[in-house]
Amino acid sequence: MNPRVESVTRQLREAGVAGEVRILEMQAHTAALAAEQLGIEVGAIANSLIFDADCAPLLVMTSGAHRVDTAKVAALLGIVTLRRADPDFVRRHTGQSIGGVAPIGHPEPIGTLVDIELARYAEVWAAAGHPSTVFPTTYAELLRITSGTAAEVGN
Repeated sequence: MNPRVESVTRQLREAGVAGEVRILEMQAHTAALAAEQLGIEVGAIANSLIFDADCAPLLVMTSGAHRVDTAKVAALLGIVTLRRADPDFVRRHTGQSIGGVAPIGHPEPIGTLVDIELARYAEVWAAAGHPSTVFPTTYAELLRITSGTAAEVGN
C-alpha cells in the first residue's frame, strides 16, 4: 500500500472513522470517475479541493455535483485572493497529489470548509491519500475529523 494511504488509514482509525479505505480499479482524478466506479451519485463524492487563499492553503470539501464559487468563498472568509492551487502547492501543503487529497493526513492543519450540500447524503465518499483510494463517511464525520466549518461554497 502507498505510504500516504497507510498514513491516512491510520489517522482515520485513530479518529474513530468506521468506514474502510477501498482501492478502486482505476485512478479517479474526478468525482465523476469515482462515482462511476462506486456506483453512486456524483453528488455523494466529497471532493477535496485545495485553494491558495492569500498564500495560505484552504481545503474546501465540496459535493462532486458542484463547483466552488471562489468569489462567494473569498467573501465568506474575508480574503482578497482565492484561486485553485497548482500541483506543487497542493503537494507541499498536503503531502498528497491532486485527485487523491484526503480530508486529513496533512503535514500541518489546514483550514477547511465543508459544503452543506454533502449533508443531503447519508453516506459520502472522500479520497484517502491517492487517486485510487476512497473511504465512506458522513457529513457530520467530515466536519468532525477536519475540524471544518459548514458552508455554502458552490453553485
